[in-house]
Amino acid sequence: SQTRQVWTSSQAAMFNHDTSYTKYARHGFLFLRDHMWDKVYGGFFNLRSRNGGYIDESYRDEKRAYGNSFAIYALVSYYRLTRDTSALGYAKRTFLWLEKFSHDKKYGGYMDPLERDGTWLMKVKPSKKRPDSPVNHWKDYNSSIHLLESFTELYKVWPDSLVRTRLHEMLTLVRDTFAGRKGYLTLYFSVHWKPVSYRDSGTQTILRNKEFDHVSFGHDIETAYLMLEASHALGLSQDTLTLRIARSLVDHALATGFDLKHGGFFYEGYYFPGRDTITIIDREKSWWVEAEGLNSLLLMSKIFPSDNKYPEAFLKQWQEIDSFLIDKEHGGWYISGLEENPEARTAPKASIWKANYHDSRALMNCIRLFRNENELVEPFKQLAGQIYR
Repeated sequence: SQTRQVWTSSQAAMFNHDTSYTKYARHGFLFLRDHMWDKVYGGFFNLRSRNGGYIDESYRDEKRAYGNSFAIYALVSYYRLTRDTSALGYAKRTFLWLEKFSHDKKYGGYMDPLERDGTWLMKVKPSKKRPDSPVNHWKDYNSSIHLLESFTELYKVWPDSLVRTRLHEMLTLVRDTFAGRKGYLTLYFSVHWKPVSYRDSGTQTILRNKEFDHVSFGHDIETAYLMLEASHALGLSQDTLTLRIARSLVDHALATGFDLKHGGFFYEGYYFPGRDTITIIDREKSWWVEAEGLNSLLLMSKIFPSDNKYPEAFLKQWQEIDSFLIDKEHGGWYISGLEENPEARTAPKASIWKANYHDSRALMNCIRLFRNENELVEPFKQLAGQIYR
């Protein structure tokens, strides 16, 4: 949450040419540096109190690859804004801390939940609830796609050979293992890359464990964008495979998870055994899913200008956001669309998970796309012309 707000404040300062945001970004950077960085073992804590101390909500002093990835993302953004080399220094230190402790040297990828000293939680003897959690023993989609995201940005300002190696590794894993050619992400894998699935366990077991095994339309459409960014940063000029997989993620989400009546993407779906079509198991229109949908649909409409489904869906997507997500009276976005969740009208506008990164990024990216300022469009548009004739 803290890192996402540092990222957004930095981006807003640069996008709007408004230095008033710079002081917010610096305030956030100093809090990260002084209160969330572990001065003993390195790396950023997952949760801390306002004065940097321990809080009971966390499992001891755990750290996450997920949170440290967002720290890299924020620190690079703040460095771009201020040219403060200490921020870039912390980004480099965070990357190297992940390399030392989180990266799996044998099977590739990264483990997300870690002890304070960097020990994988899966190796800790259960003493509280965290080590018993199944996710402690798996590699997950969420930290993986955001490591891809942060390594992309880090490589742009620090073109180190190891950063390039890890960025390419994560692009390959996300594209070929998590996404593959199915059109949607598999969410969890064993350390040895065996997919976690409850599909053969019966409907009730599937639903009880759906947080570990479902189709996440929002992550699919977000991952499409993140893969294209990574490929472009690596300079893979003829990367037809990444473009095809990115398009398949967007196309699958559009075909199976898009609300044709109101617009917007539903939250979760599942392919139950014996059924040819997907079943929507969570109809929520989460604000972050709709923001990522807006961004990816407009990007696809620019890369594939002859395919009318993308601009048509983009307009319907914006209609849903404008009608059901934006609070016209008090400002900001509701946490989910009112057409499916009218109670969201009085729900908190911000929380530990509802920061301002998804919606701000989507809106800034869409404006850049309309201004023809997005660096992804032309190279991938040319590539699309070669492979889709």
